[in-house]
Amino acid sequence: MDRNSVIGFVLLGLLLVGYIWWNQKSSQDARIEKARQDSIANLNKPKEQQAKTVALSDSTVATGITSADSARLSSEYGPFTLAATGAEATTVLENELVKITFTNKGGQPKQIQLLEFKSSAGEPLMLQKGSFNRQGIKVPLANNQSLNTADVFFTPGNLEKHPDGSQSISYRLPTSNPGQYIEYTYMLKNDSYLVDYTINLVGMQGILGTKNVEFQWNSQADLQEHSMQQERLNNQIHWRDAAKDHDYFTLSNSSEKKVDRPLQWVSFKQQFFNTTLIARKDNFASADFHSKVPESANIVGEQMTSLAIPFNGSANYSFPIEVYYGPNKYKTLKSMDIELQKIIPLGSGIFAFVKYVNIWIIIPVFDFLGGLTSNYGLIILLLTIFIRLIIAPFTYQSYVSAAKMKVLKPELDELRARYKDDQQAFGMEQMKLFKSAGVNPLGGCLPALLQLPILVAMYSFFPSSIELRQESFLWANDLSTYDSIYNFGFTIPLYGDHISLFTILMTITSLILAFYNRGMADQSNPVMKYMPYVFPIMLLGIFNGMAAALTYYYFLSNVISIALQWVIQTFIINHDKIHAQIQANKSKPQTKSKWAEKLEEMQKRQAEMQKTRKK
Repeated sequence: MDRNSVIGFVLLGLLLVGYIWWNQKSSQDARIEKARQDSIANLNKPKEQQAKTVALSDSTVATGITSADSARLSSEYGPFTLAATGAEATTVLENELVKITFTNKGGQPKQIQLLEFKSSAGEPLMLQKGSFNRQGIKVPLANNQSLNTADVFFTPGNLEKHPDGSQSISYRLPTSNPGQYIEYTYMLKNDSYLVDYTINLVGMQGILGTKNVEFQWNSQADLQEHSMQQERLNNQIHWRDAAKDHDYFTLSNSSEKKVDRPLQWVSFKQQFFNTTLIARKDNFASADFHSKVPESANIVGEQMTSLAIPFNGSANYSFPIEVYYGPNKYKTLKSMDIELQKIIPLGSGIFAFVKYVNIWIIIPVFDFLGGLTSNYGLIILLLTIFIRLIIAPFTYQSYVSAAKMKVLKPELDELRARYKDDQQAFGMEQMKLFKSAGVNPLGGCLPALLQLPILVAMYSFFPSSIELRQESFLWANDLSTYDSIYNFGFTIPLYGDHISLFTILMTITSLILAFYNRGMADQSNPVMKYMPYVFPIMLLGIFNGMAAALTYYYFLSNVISIALQWVIQTFIINHDKIHAQIQANKSKPQTKSKWAEKLEEMQKRQAEMQKTRKK
C-alpha cells in the first residue's frame, strides 16, 4: 500500500469515525433541564377521580353527594359533569396485524399490540400501554381552568364489523345539553396498520370558541430491543409541514420544540416502530413538542405534544385523522405516499447524500435477494459480493496504482535518502519521477475515498432494517443488534460490557489486510507505517455495540478484499510489464501543463527562500 493509498484510507477512516461520533453524540441539555422536564411531564397527567357516583341529579342526597361535592364537581368538570365518573369498559378492534384495546375512559386507545412482532424478551410487542399514553381535547372552563377529555367517561357505541373486513366503534362525550357533544369514531382497516380516527365537534362553538382547539397527545416508548443505547439514539419526533418539508429531533438531544406552521403529519418514532398522526383533510395548524428521557431501565423516552386543530366554530365540525401503528418498513411507509419513509435514517448530516445509494441501489437489491431466500446471512453475503462488483473498477485501479508505486519504491527510497534533509527538494524530484513514469500519485487515494459512500450507506442501512430484527445467523441471535458471545458483567471504558465476535473478526481481517500491504507502505514514516494497524483497533470499541449485520458485512468485505488483492496481484497484474511501461514512459518527451509549470516554479521559489534563510 503506497503512501497515497494510506492517506486515502486514513482520510476515509477519519471521516467514518467522525461521522459515527457525530451520529452517536448525545446532548447534555436533557439532563441539565431534568427538573423542568419533570414539571412539563406533569402537565398532562390524568386527574384523580374523587367522586364515586355515576351521575348528579336531584338524587344527590340519596347517593351521599353533598351540595359542596356537587359544586366542586361542577366547577372542575363544567358542562361535562355528567361524565365525571363511571365504570371503565373496553372494546377491542383487531385484524391480522394489530390489536387495539379502546376504553370509554377518554374514548381512546388504551393498549396497542403489534401481532406479528415480539419484544427482545419474547413477550407480546405492545406499542402502547400504561397510563402515560393518552390523547384528548383540552376544553377551557371557567376561572381559567381547563379539562382534558382523556379524564372523563365517554358513552361507547356498538362495535360494527363491515363487509370489507374493517371494524369500527364510536365514543360520545355528552354535556348537559343533548345538542352539544364531542364524538370520536375509529375504524380499523382490514389487513392494515392504519386507523381512521375522526373528531366530531357538535354544537361545541359556545364551549370551545371559534379558534384552534388544542389536541393533547402523550406517548411513551418502552424498551423493545436488546440495546437501550441504540433505542434512545433512534427515539425521535418527526413531522412534515404543508410545504412538504421534513424535520425531526432526537429525544435525548432536545426537550422541546415549537412549530408555528401547518403540519401534515407528526410521528413518534422508535428504533423499528412508530405511531403517526396524519391530518387527512385540513392540516394541524401548529405543534408544540415536549419530551423527556426518564432515568429508567425500561422507558426509552416520553413525548407530550399539543397539536392545534383548526376549528372554525361551525355547529358540526369534523377533523379526520389517520393513525399509523406499525413497523418502520421502507416499502410499507413509502406506499402511503406522504414521504413517511423519511423517518428511517438512511443517511444524515454531511453524509445525507448516501440515502440515495440506499434508496436506489441497496434497498432494491436487498429486497430482491430477500425474495430468493429467507436466510439473511446468505442475503448479506450476496449483497456484499454485489457491492464489490460495483466498486471492482475502483478496486482494480487502486491495486494497479499500488503495483506502480511498488515498482517505483526503490527509486523513491533513493530520492528520500539523497534529500532526507530537504523535504522541499524531495517533493520536487518525486513529482518529476511520477510525471516521467506516468504515475498518478492520487491513484491509490481516490478509489479509497470513492468507496466511502458505500461504507457509510451500509452503516446507516443495516441498523435501520426491520427485516433483520430477530433474524438469527450462526451465533448471532439477532442481526439487528450486537452478537455478544460473552458478557463481562461490568463495562470496559471505550469498549463495552461484552465481546462481539463479528466485530473481532472484522478487526482481525482488517489487521491481516494491513499486514499484507505492509511492504508497500513508507516504512520511514511512523504515521504511514503504523496507521493501518491503529484504525482497526480504534474501530473495535466503536463497532462492538453495532448491529451484527453491519460488522458481518465489513468482515465479509475484508475477506473478499484479501482474496481479491492476492488474486489480482498474483495472477492479473504483471509487475514486469508495469516496470517496462514505466521505463518506456520515462523515455517519452515530457510536456508540462500550465498548472504543473506554475507548481514547479512555486516549489523552486520556496526552495530558494529556504536556502537564503539557511545562509
